[in-house]
Amino acid sequence: MIHYKKMRQLASFLLLLCPLSMAAQTITNDSTQTIDEVVVKGFRIPRNVLASTPIQTLSHSDMERLGIHDMGDALKRFAGVQVKDYGGVGGMKTVNIRGLGAGHTGVTYDGVQVGDCQSGQVDLSRFTLDNVSLVSLQIGQEDNIYQSAKAYTSAGLINISTLQGVSDRKPHLTTTLRTGSYGLFSPSLLYHQQLSRLGIGAYTSYERADGVYWFTLKNGIKTIHERRNNSDIQTWRGELNMSYQLTDKQTLQWKAYGFTSNRGLPGPVIYDNTYSAERLKDKNVFTQMLYENLFSNRIKMKAAAKWNYSWSRYSDIPASGYKEDTYRQNETYLTATLWTNPLQGLSLSFAQDYAHNHLSMTLPKAANPTRNSLWTALAANYQIGSFSVNASLLATNIYERIKQGNASNGFHRLSPAFSMQWRCLQDFRLRFGYKDIFRTPTLNELYYTGIGNRHLNPEKSRMWNLGTTYSHTFNRTLQLSLTADGYFGNVTDKIIAVPKMFYWQMMNAGKVRQLGLDVSTNIEKRWGNDWTVSATGSYSLMKATDISDPTAVYYRNQIAYTPRHSGSASVLLHTPWLDFSYNVLFMGERYTLSYNIPDNRMKPFADHSITLSREFKINKQQLRVQFDVRNLGNKNYEVVRFYPMPGTNWRLSVSWVL
Repeated sequence: MIHYKKMRQLASFLLLLCPLSMAAQTITNDSTQTIDEVVVKGFRIPRNVLASTPIQTLSHSDMERLGIHDMGDALKRFAGVQVKDYGGVGGMKTVNIRGLGAGHTGVTYDGVQVGDCQSGQVDLSRFTLDNVSLVSLQIGQEDNIYQSAKAYTSAGLINISTLQGVSDRKPHLTTTLRTGSYGLFSPSLLYHQQLSRLGIGAYTSYERADGVYWFTLKNGIKTIHERRNNSDIQTWRGELNMSYQLTDKQTLQWKAYGFTSNRGLPGPVIYDNTYSAERLKDKNVFTQMLYENLFSNRIKMKAAAKWNYSWSRYSDIPASGYKEDTYRQNETYLTATLWTNPLQGLSLSFAQDYAHNHLSMTLPKAANPTRNSLWTALAANYQIGSFSVNASLLATNIYERIKQGNASNGFHRLSPAFSMQWRCLQDFRLRFGYKDIFRTPTLNELYYTGIGNRHLNPEKSRMWNLGTTYSHTFNRTLQLSLTADGYFGNVTDKIIAVPKMFYWQMMNAGKVRQLGLDVSTNIEKRWGNDWTVSATGSYSLMKATDISDPTAVYYRNQIAYTPRHSGSASVLLHTPWLDFSYNVLFMGERYTLSYNIPDNRMKPFADHSITLSREFKINKQQLRVQFDVRNLGNKNYEVVRFYPMPGTNWRLSVSWVL
């Protein structure tokens, strides 16, 4: 008979050769004895360290432990990102990367682009994090060339991946209930099941809040202490996912998504006027299908189709009487990508995308434009030893027609980009990249009644990036990772509203120069399997200046709402009984206009929060309880001028996993 202790050592040795958790067994002549499961744990090198372009990620578990509940809060943790938050539970949230403007940021949802041709900005408050497995932000040229052509059209890209199927065939159901300050009530359900070749997933959530909170705000020499009104919200989200394994090499995925919201827009608090009657109703439905065929190890192809419908109604009661505007968007989107690996270390891809957009408005003399867009992308990736390089060329061709008047002449442009990385030492990597891209004028900028300009040129952006990454594990229990990226860029033909006689009009009148540094770090220490301490931090130094007119008083001033200094830090303690995290977000002074005078200055602020959570095992089920307290300093700071944020607030979440 083999001795038990020797057999245990043999099992551990085999596990080192094959890093998979498994049960080891000792075999005797007449019986079988099962040994306790042995798990080998180690550190993985973070993705942002290995990438040749700046990329930052947050997993589902990261967001849970840090007490992150909405997409805006998640993106605030990333270096180089400014989130415009208009306050309240349902306040709109848009993202600005490295001072480029929200229109230069793309969003994908499970690999397919989310767009808004009307305003060019995706409101990230539409997305919840309950069913999201990963949020990532990529700036510049992506390493992965197996992607759609439209993914190359943005200076920065936010990728949102939802939770997918499970490995076993048992049904998995997660129910979550949240409550908190300002009348928050939000239940949700998440369901997954694998049936042979068919995987099914469903998610639904409801959220309501009155959004009423007290605030203190100083306007000039007067201090205002009032309640924030007209900040209520009621939303519903639903999502259905199906995946089918056609063959061992072919898969088919289908998604249907629905969203509706009815919310108040509290408006700015100017002097002591807190009245607002603005309302916004939104409806959004889309369905998308993705097909993938892995022909061989050297050739693969994927194609997707999407139909999207958006409806919104804005209403207000100004002094002149009731006002109501309705907007409808219809989009059809098709994409196909072919990838091949013809030679060792060399990969090539070809992608072709098409989009048909139509916008209808109830405004007087509305143009009701239609846009047809074609994107064609060629990309290559080459790796040899410790060196890798990516290059791409994007061709954009856009054609438009309208019901009244003359349409724009369309937009046609070639956009090159490249990135490279060199592993110069065991733990050090250098990376370098360049991207030339442009932002197409939105349909509002071209055709909005009264201010639109059909002769606009695209906003052109050129950005260089030089960075270094480092990651090292000490004594198998401590890991340190660090990234630092310096960048330089220019935006020309920036679209801004310019006064013209007795009215305003959109014009190509802006130029912006960017010079900055983004730093992120992570350190993690482990004691056994039950104790972990980790700390993460990000810092951004950005000088984004207006160089439009050398004779203007604001020449070389920092552009509006762009801080020179910003950052975040988190400390997480994991114990067998409780998880605790402390988080702080910092934003330095900034200005409401490009004219940097004291009257336009906004004060810096720091937002401190804590999160406590614990998981309980009950039979084969799991109960998770989480309690968050945010804005510990109880400061009504402003991200946007005259939009005070809530003071100290709390949230309690209870999740039951069946």
